[in-house]
Amino acid sequence: MSTKNKITREEALAYHLDPTPGKFEIVATTAMTTQRDLSLAYSPGVAVPVEAIAEAPETAYDYTTKGNLVAVITNGTAILGLGNLGALASKPVMEGKAVLFKRFADVNAVDIELDTEDPEEIIKAIKLMGPTFGGVNLEDIKAPECFIIEQRLKEEMDIPVFHDDQHGTAVICAAGLINALHLSGKKIGDCKIVLNGAGAAGIACLELIKAMGAKHDNCIMCDTKGVIWQGRTEGMNQWKSAHAAKTDARTLEDAMKGADVFLGVSVKGAVTAEMVASMASDPVIFAMANPDPEITPEDAHAVREDAIVATGRSDYPNQVNNVLGFPYLFRGALDIHARAINDEMKIACAEALAELARQDVPDEVAMAYGRKLSFGRDYIIPTPFDPRLIHVIPPAVARAGMDTGVARRPIVDMEGYEQSLKARMDPTASVLRGISARARAAQARMLFAEGDDDRVLRAAVAYQRSGYGKALVVGREADVQKRLEAAGLGDAYGDLEVVNAANTPHLGLYKEFLYNRLQREGFDMQDSHRLAARDRHVFAALMLAHGHADGLVSGATRKSAHVLELINHVFDARAEHGAVGVTALLHKGRIMLIADTLVHEWPDEEDLANIAERAAGVARGLGLEPRVAFVSFSTFGYPVSERATKMHIAPKVLDKRGVDFEYEGEMAVDVALNADAMAKYPFSRLSGPANVLVVPARHSASISVKLMQEMAGATVIGPILTGVDKPIQICSTVSTVNDIMNMALLAACKVG
Repeated sequence: MSTKNKITREEALAYHLDPTPGKFEIVATTAMTTQRDLSLAYSPGVAVPVEAIAEAPETAYDYTTKGNLVAVITNGTAILGLGNLGALASKPVMEGKAVLFKRFADVNAVDIELDTEDPEEIIKAIKLMGPTFGGVNLEDIKAPECFIIEQRLKEEMDIPVFHDDQHGTAVICAAGLINALHLSGKKIGDCKIVLNGAGAAGIACLELIKAMGAKHDNCIMCDTKGVIWQGRTEGMNQWKSAHAAKTDARTLEDAMKGADVFLGVSVKGAVTAEMVASMASDPVIFAMANPDPEITPEDAHAVREDAIVATGRSDYPNQVNNVLGFPYLFRGALDIHARAINDEMKIACAEALAELARQDVPDEVAMAYGRKLSFGRDYIIPTPFDPRLIHVIPPAVARAGMDTGVARRPIVDMEGYEQSLKARMDPTASVLRGISARARAAQARMLFAEGDDDRVLRAAVAYQRSGYGKALVVGREADVQKRLEAAGLGDAYGDLEVVNAANTPHLGLYKEFLYNRLQREGFDMQDSHRLAARDRHVFAALMLAHGHADGLVSGATRKSAHVLELINHVFDARAEHGAVGVTALLHKGRIMLIADTLVHEWPDEEDLANIAERAAGVARGLGLEPRVAFVSFSTFGYPVSERATKMHIAPKVLDKRGVDFEYEGEMAVDVALNADAMAKYPFSRLSGPANVLVVPARHSASISVKLMQEMAGATVIGPILTGVDKPIQICSTVSTVNDIMNMALLAACKVG
């Protein structure tokens, strides 16, 4: 596992345990509150769609979830890189796959673990469940059984059946190969291709590449016993035999001589530098073994600077990641009510991915990746968090499905379909991924001010072990060590740096700075000494002010207003100095910023305009284009109230300032957020629903945030403190480890 993203056993188990066991839940999409709702949902109302489906089975796609529901099915015989651990042990992986379907393509998925290794029993069970689902994603079933099961189900079922271990890898590999050969000026039909690893993924890769034009005589497949050649009998089966080559080569080393392309789905270290050196000019090397590739890009480039290299790793360029394929393949297939996912649909997916990588990369993608991206040898495959994937790949898949006759319901308005796909896009994950990438690039020394809290210590350990930078914990060494050991993280003590007034050589400097700052505010020398030496929040702020750290996270153990007051002893973080608190709410695929949630108690119209500007800056720091709404109980002057006057005037203040973002108000929240409600006011200057809400006062901000958090289950990030000289973020006392970690990443990125 990469040292840049080290995950401890305790972290992994806690993630799957809290806030509830597992990774997803079932949520009703229709009203279920009144007796009438229940009568419509079940008896007697449900009889009507039952009869309609019995008369016309295709209407099941209209009246049930079938058209957006995929079964993720395994028997646990080939779990990730763990092998045959059984059906029950595979459930966390399958739940994870179901979550990926939802996150990336808004496809509902249910995991099903079948407790048998008999292919016939698996085939029968899946066939019997056919009426329930719009598609079946097979996963982690060992070869050769996976071939038998998939082939039979494809023949006998009338919905898509897709073994992702085979075809998911093959599709992304094919997309990368299209672009690699484009860069090297070679044609697939002319290339000598060597594949190492004759399992499910390897065989599928070679089959798809041959379907795209690679010639059988130019392709050599190898397994643990060497080249699969015509006439070999040892370790053979019908699937390997189909790819047996007429060749004198008997080892992988022999096969690699003069090869244009190497595809690896085998084991770490299978390819040597000498093998790479023997390849043809501009060699293409896809070392896709996980978690460690057949040869690292560094080692390949050491002997061949002209090589184009891809791996399965996220910490190298050109990651061959299945999540680029299966969600969008199923999205396109489900939307045409497809009977199957055929080779033409897979090739269309690969070609669309390749074309997307050649296009100009949006700034938000570059921000998420941590550097500017452009098509070339280090960027031949799109990144998984490219927001264009959802509305580029499924239409290509759908078109191919319609052209090849597997669509039950062809899409008539393709442009409208693409717009509907954009509406499905969940921006939250890409925003958080962008923050993560930028934080990793920043390598900030992050101060965690409350080393006596287990959550803070876990967050500090996670920050450092995830490769974001150095974690500095304020606390007593013995106390920190004891708490880490109690939390099962005793081995992390030596990695963290524990800081306090007793072990710093700078305490005299800190006290002098504080006294000079506070001496005209009623603080004498003794007060300054006490604050600097005994208050961890002040001590941490002093470290930050003197450049002995790059960012500060605090507030997990004391109320935010009190922490802010202490920090103000060192920094100018008051309303009159331009400080603002902005809270981000993540809910159902939307991101909403609410301001001010921390500093201004009762802002006037000038303050509100300042808050809007600061909040717009935070939005851009998160990769969002701000659309600001000044919200009230009134909309554009009605009903008339003195309490709403300042919200009416604040936009006029921004008019005079000539700011470069959209804003409007005053308006009720539903008008700001609901496109239909906003349409009743065609003069509105907002081009779409607002993503930044400026509220009348701090109490209304607090009520809004906590109501969304408790009633709607929104994820809360913040308040994000902006308008202060140094990156300081203040958590709430109910923050989880993940919340604290998010605040640390925001501080590292200097969002705000």
